[in-house]
Amino acid sequence: MSKTFDKLQPYLEKSMAFQTARSLFEWDDQTTAPFEAADYTAKVVGILADEYMKCLINDDVRKLLKKLQEDKEQEDLTDTEKAIVKELAKTYEQLESIPPEEYRAYNELAPVANRKWIKSKKDNKYEDFAPYLKKIIDMKKKFAGYRAKGVKDPYDVLLGDFDECFMMSDLDPFFEKIKSEIIPLLKTVGAKAETIDKSYNFLNYDIDKQKEFCKFLSGYVGFDFNKGVIAESAHPFTMQLHNHDVRITDRYMEDNLESAMFSIIHESGHAIYEMNVDDSLTQTLVGGGASMGMHESQSRFYENIIGRSKEFWEPLYDKLVKLYPDNLSTISLEHFIKGINKAAPSFIRTEADELSYCLHIIIRYEIEKMIFHDEVSIEELPKVWNQKYQEYLGITPTDDTVGILQDTHWSWGEFGYFPSYAVGTAVASQIYACMKEKMPLEEYLKEGNLIPIREFLRDSIHKYGATKNTNEFLQDVCGEKFNPDYYVNYLKEKYTKLYEL
Repeated sequence: MSKTFDKLQPYLEKSMAFQTARSLFEWDDQTTAPFEAADYTAKVVGILADEYMKCLINDDVRKLLKKLQEDKEQEDLTDTEKAIVKELAKTYEQLESIPPEEYRAYNELAPVANRKWIKSKKDNKYEDFAPYLKKIIDMKKKFAGYRAKGVKDPYDVLLGDFDECFMMSDLDPFFEKIKSEIIPLLKTVGAKAETIDKSYNFLNYDIDKQKEFCKFLSGYVGFDFNKGVIAESAHPFTMQLHNHDVRITDRYMEDNLESAMFSIIHESGHAIYEMNVDDSLTQTLVGGGASMGMHESQSRFYENIIGRSKEFWEPLYDKLVKLYPDNLSTISLEHFIKGINKAAPSFIRTEADELSYCLHIIIRYEIEKMIFHDEVSIEELPKVWNQKYQEYLGITPTDDTVGILQDTHWSWGEFGYFPSYAVGTAVASQIYACMKEKMPLEEYLKEGNLIPIREFLRDSIHKYGATKNTNEFLQDVCGEKFNPDYYVNYLKEKYTKLYEL
């Protein structure tokens, strides 16, 4: 029992309350708030951010944290308390070098910039969003510079905010491996993929029926509606206030059946993770996912490894056909499985097939490195984006809406986040290989029994929250740290079988 830690608790609890309030405003802003609210609500968000910072960045917390990091104090801490102290040290490092007035200004800017992004994307006018993007980038460069202190690369600083295990020195060879192994496979598969007729996916699908089926899918994979809700937003996302209040969103298009289905499975994967964090950890600094890399591993595991498998759809496909008999009655399960796994270069990251998906991430990663190494201007970004799509995927975006304006992340200043999608996708394959050795996973899916799968993930990963990092989880669960070979082998095996190569 640590009396020093007890003295720290009121500061942690108060900061958590302010963070929860900020999250609620963000949720409201993305789902039900009127469009013109952002400029004014942003002031409230700025004040909450300022108060949050004051809760943690003060002399009392500084002294308590320093004392708790001493060896003698560490002996009196539980494992959970040690993890909280470690996380507090990271949070303190992130905040203490940033002037409070600049931190508040940034938090007021982000929701306004996001609103401008939404409208600019709708209007296909990058030039309207560009001034706000420039402000966001300038502030993120400044903040990263404060924290880098002339020792670290500023972009590494930002990457570490999303996953401490993956800096540029880790990501560069990982992405080179993906390029060398997957681009040739994509070209081989591409010729055969052209023979798959997927026109059924782009017929008219009643949105109310889509919502009904997506809600069913979410519950089927494990979303607990007693602890969560589903809403709509311009870009699907997951938000947790604590493990008994986890919220997800989806987006529905009349002429694209797959989009909402796989988005809801993806976001449900995030939500299941958060719902399964142990009660003793929730509402603490370690009460969420271990990292964005680990978080994306769970969403991508559910979306792709499970959700795009034939075994998953065997108990479900008839239900989908009955919902849309005019569109799907002539589409066999085998045809449907080939359709949802059709590998073909496309503009939109969130709609990309498994095989080409990480190329979308590599493009964003390389552009972010250029941004934070001052190698590209705001005005040049659309051109660079289009050039990289032509280089890696052989296609050039037809406009900025399907090009540089397609993702919400930069409007929120989330630079360094995108690599987490690729890391998470690879981690999912590594965990999948481990799970297959420990359970008849495919048989469970055929039976419509996802409980053993959820329980394995809960007991191995979810319940521990952020008390371990990505590599520590992989070492404990799989017996080795991050190994991208599992991902490459998974894709080669899947697409070789699917396309009879």
